[in-house]
Amino acid sequence: MTIKEAEKNIDEFHILSNPNEDEQFLYIESLKFLIEKTNESKYMLELGGYYYELQDFDLALKYYEMAALKNDVNAYECLGYIWYYGRTGTKDYKKAFENFEKAMNLGNLVATYKVADMYKNGFYVKKNYEKYKKIIEDLFEKMWDDDDYYDIFAPLPEVWTRVAKIKIEENKKEQAKRLLEEAKLTLAKRIHYNSFFGNFTIMKWLIKDLYTVKNFDKNNFNFYDLYYALSKPAKITFNHINKTYLVESVMEENQIAVRFEDKWFRTIDDFMQKAEIDGEKLSYIYDELENFKINS
Repeated sequence: MTIKEAEKNIDEFHILSNPNEDEQFLYIESLKFLIEKTNESKYMLELGGYYYELQDFDLALKYYEMAALKNDVNAYECLGYIWYYGRTGTKDYKKAFENFEKAMNLGNLVATYKVADMYKNGFYVKKNYEKYKKIIEDLFEKMWDDDDYYDIFAPLPEVWTRVAKIKIEENKKEQAKRLLEEAKLTLAKRIHYNSFFGNFTIMKWLIKDLYTVKNFDKNNFNFYDLYYALSKPAKITFNHINKTYLVESVMEENQIAVRFEDKWFRTIDDFMQKAEIDGEKLSYIYDELENFKINS
């Protein structure tokens, strides 16, 4: 393998919507090869991120720490997440804050709202809601005027949802609704290109907040609204390329399970992340799914 071949393998992997085991193996080996040959932090971060998505957090930590030794700002953000959520088994808010703050001071937007979260929750630092609010509102203004507003991979949904929560607390529900709807559109586009489980988690809580300020129309909704529509027993139909599909949520042992195309999913999260039509994940073809209706 040459450097050009490895880079080509990675580029080709990025356009796959549902890679098989052989394609995943070649991608991993190509990244390892490039790390060995170039010693560049971008490849360390990408491999660490891939392992993070697979929830193999020990390997993710290994490659994030390698990238941090290169003083990569995004590595500090990623290490903050490892320690904030205790991904390797132990939460360490001190390490989380130190890494997030280091990344924030280098201009990292994600780390900035995570520092704000730590002030809101009182994790390692003293709880300070006003400081949380100021950081988030300042970040909102910065992103509104910046090119990040048009970047689907920028943390617009994360910031917009936090601002929306602030607006809800201030009883400015119409403003909150607009922010959440815009965040939903951007996040759906991001998930199309990156079906990382964390993006689905953001979407799930976004939808929950949205329907505190907006009435649900059972005859006019779309794919990600299924987080709300499937939260109680229901039968829902939708169309894709002139074919009608049925998805059903049922209560089993005090928990909602979902059936789609004769396949059962343990949770709504599993369905939203894994359900497919002809080998394509629904989250990848979400904008091709039409005419959602609740039938019961």
